[in-house]
Amino acid sequence: IRPVVASIKEFFGTSQLSQFMDHINPLAALTHKRRLSALGPGGLSRERAGFEVRDVHPSHYGRMCPIESPEGPNIGLIGSLASYGRVNSFGFVETPYRKVVDGRVTDEIDYLTADEEDRHVVAQANTALNPDGSFAETRVLARRKGGEFEAVHPSEVDYMDVSPRQMVSVATAMIPFLEHDDANRALMGSNMQRQSVPLLKSEAPLVGTGMEYRAATDAGDVITAEKAGVVEEVSADYITVMNDDGTRTTYRVAKFKRSNQGTCFNQKPIVAEGDRVEQGQVVADGPCTDNGEMA
Repeated sequence: IRPVVASIKEFFGTSQLSQFMDHINPLAALTHKRRLSALGPGGLSRERAGFEVRDVHPSHYGRMCPIESPEGPNIGLIGSLASYGRVNSFGFVETPYRKVVDGRVTDEIDYLTADEEDRHVVAQANTALNPDGSFAETRVLARRKGGEFEAVHPSEVDYMDVSPRQMVSVATAMIPFLEHDDANRALMGSNMQRQSVPLLKSEAPLVGTGMEYRAATDAGDVITAEKAGVVEEVSADYITVMNDDGTRTTYRVAKFKRSNQGTCFNQKPIVAEGDRVEQGQVVADGPCTDNGEMA
């Protein structure tokens, strides 16, 4: 089978941007799928790329992580999509903002591209608010065109960030007290989390950031309930749930599989017979997860 695998790998690796998935742990896979590259066909070459191209730009805010990037010759040319960023139909990266009307923050969300954001005054996510959504302070720290900071009157504010971790990637958002870290060290920390090997018995960290649960679920290596119901049968290989609509769902549990990098991928049920499960609830832990959280 080795020559077959090798030829398949060779065929799918013919494009510069088609890569064999980095699957040391779930976070590595998730980050690899969210990678942004300035290299490849129609892009830059490492040799030609100067300092300006690699540097952090104000338009990266909420779209591309200023921290997570490789350390070698690719620094600044390969980045990671920010936590809330999304690519629109035109191929531009957008980021969400809460709309501010007459100095009052609404729950309406607008996705803006970098050029649209440049026309507005945007307040920070942790700005103090009154219960009615108006700004608590008479002057609000906000950013204007070109990423310049200024204290403005609440009536001048057009938008507000949705979250303080909006500007960083998933891996970087999992570093506790990130704001107290040196940027170079945070870069190393973000990159090294992806190199951790899944253990047989994972244990969640005592200090987390709240990103662990979403990262584990979205990486897709845990099993989540498709419908709400009651657990009927649990074994090492499968979990059967009697759904509320009268149907049965059987979830297959992967045992000690080999990942692309040769690390151990093992799932184990975390529910018992008779347990009630809701839609989207984690029913089986994957590699590097503890009760549905990255560990």
